[in-house]
Amino acid sequence: MNLQSAAIADHEIPSRSQHASLLVDKLNRSASALRKWLHDHALPLWHAKGFHGAEGGYSETLTLTGQATTTHRRSRVHPRQVFCFAEAGVRRWSGDWQSAVESGFSYYDRTYQLENGLYASLADHEGKVLDESFDLYNQAFAILAYAHIAKAQPHRSHNLSVRATQMLNTLKATYAHPKAGFEEASPRKLPLCSNPHMHLFEAALACEAQAGFDQEIWRAQADDIAELCLTHFIDQESGGLREFFDGEWRPHPDERGRIMEPGHQFEWAWLLTRWAISRNRPDALLKAKRLFEIGEGRGLCAVRKVAVMALLDDFSVHDPLARLWPQTEWLKSAMLLAVVTEGEERRAYLASAVRALDALQLFLDVPLKGLWRDKLQADGSFVDEDAPASSFYHIVCAIYELEDCLARLA
Repeated sequence: MNLQSAAIADHEIPSRSQHASLLVDKLNRSASALRKWLHDHALPLWHAKGFHGAEGGYSETLTLTGQATTTHRRSRVHPRQVFCFAEAGVRRWSGDWQSAVESGFSYYDRTYQLENGLYASLADHEGKVLDESFDLYNQAFAILAYAHIAKAQPHRSHNLSVRATQMLNTLKATYAHPKAGFEEASPRKLPLCSNPHMHLFEAALACEAQAGFDQEIWRAQADDIAELCLTHFIDQESGGLREFFDGEWRPHPDERGRIMEPGHQFEWAWLLTRWAISRNRPDALLKAKRLFEIGEGRGLCAVRKVAVMALLDDFSVHDPLARLWPQTEWLKSAMLLAVVTEGEERRAYLASAVRALDALQLFLDVPLKGLWRDKLQADGSFVDEDAPASSFYHIVCAIYELEDCLARLA
């Protein structure tokens, strides 16, 4: 290298370093604003208007003027809302998170739990069960709630650990797939799906990390799902993650087998990165990075600057609708990958996280702070509808993950 080249190189290094520092500063400002939005507006609003105590549980939606609706309530909404308030308690929100956790979960148990210990799928706003059918997705969120209630209220850890293990044993006894993972029904219903396994993976990692839970059981369950993902959910040629499968974990033979959702590329990237670091699995980390690359490189709309809903396995756009939740998963995965990388690679992930925050803000920009819109159409207009409670879980997780990752980068 000649002296001129050396001078250029010396000049570039601090410039890139300064750029990364500026990105972190911007992310820190955004994190502070989001925490204020969450703690001062969203949590109080959803507690006051979307939570109805032990006799009423959680609303499925709020109008954009902040009023509860009588929309039928999916089972998954209740443990997801419990998760939000439990995490808020851990993060020192000053509101009454205890009642939201305790009374909200009491309502969920009383209304949805079946004789076998699993949970029904749907009830009306008065608590009458309308659909008792099994959905692995719903059970995964029950287990996630068990872990996070125990995190917020350690005195309940033993009881919740027992319940979580009992539920896992019931799932294995009734719905275990002969090769790996779980069925969608008994008797079998096709297609098999990766998405419920993703949330059970998340729940298993939470249980594994929670003091008082059976670490060995949950570590093994997380490992089983991770290996199923690495060997069957992720296409071995393209590196993209599929959604729907036949009974042998092969891509489903119709068009559903070709679907790859950018939001799930990001969400699996976040989870697999966590697992890869904890297990010292560089191969899994490489696959997580590839998932992120697909989500960012093929799953973003160049005009709206948001993650779209679905691609096909040739990475052509299958559904241009953009929903709120993929933007949160984009943010989470970008931040965690920034933590586990260095140099220019880290800077690229940080820059991507800034873009994800811009995308998320589009959905949060509503007149009444603490609410959101869910669906951005291809023409750039939002669907005129109520704010879904189910999005809160994604938002809360993204805000706190942003804070945690920034703390690790400090």
